[in-house]
Amino acid sequence: MPSSVRSEQAAQVLLAHWHSGQPLMAWPAELQASGAPVDRVQGYAVQAALARQASPKSVAGWKIAATSEAGQRHIGVSGPMAGRLLAERVHPDGASLSMQANRMAVAEPEFVFRLGGDLPPRATAYAQDEVMAAVDALFLGLEVPNSRWADFVHAGEAKLIADNACAHEFVLGPQVSADWRALDLSQHAVQAQVVGASRRYERAGLGANVLGDPRRALTWLVQELSSLGVPLAAGQFVTTGTCMPPLEIVAGDEVLADFGVLGQVRARFTD
Repeated sequence: MPSSVRSEQAAQVLLAHWHSGQPLMAWPAELQASGAPVDRVQGYAVQAALARQASPKSVAGWKIAATSEAGQRHIGVSGPMAGRLLAERVHPDGASLSMQANRMAVAEPEFVFRLGGDLPPRATAYAQDEVMAAVDALFLGLEVPNSRWADFVHAGEAKLIADNACAHEFVLGPQVSADWRALDLSQHAVQAQVVGASRRYERAGLGANVLGDPRRALTWLVQELSSLGVPLAAGQFVTTGTCMPPLEIVAGDEVLADFGVLGQVRARFTD
């Protein structure tokens, strides 16, 4: 079976489970026999097919998963993973999101960059200064990941990347009006609060939890996509990974992430 056909078939399987909410235990026997995705490159090929099948719209942007060592250890991967933000899954600040079939059940406060210029693939590596020069704005976000795999902790890199790096829902908060370029984002503190019907807790984070610096995480994504021959386009968003341990959520919770002088972003969660 040609690899392109395998990618399309694998994407169909994942998309069917995304729509049904039913967990995926393993690739179907036919896919396993013909060589289901087994490495990062093959995983990204499935992911691209999944995005094409899932949405007729252009990709709204990108996410970076597993940007902390703790997160990488938790799901058994060797490094960060890129995923596509589907336009239909991007929601405004304060959105209400369903928890149905969400087995990960976490929310992640994140720094979000918007590109003002294209960053096409090229043979030479991009410097961080080059990447940041292509950024025209900083936003705040809450990512709500999920996986179609029943055992996402042990699925492995190829399956998780194919599964769109666990992309699910994303809340795009306000654009930052403060002079964020003058700040050391690696040392920028973030506070989060989760309030439910009968519980309340807080958690703190720091920009350094995102690959050492959200700007470094963005640069990593540019290099990763360039190596795959995939461009980043002006107008796309990149959410750079959680700046604190993921916030455990249940239906009825409201999450508020406070980025201090940069602003706040919030979301509510329903059945």
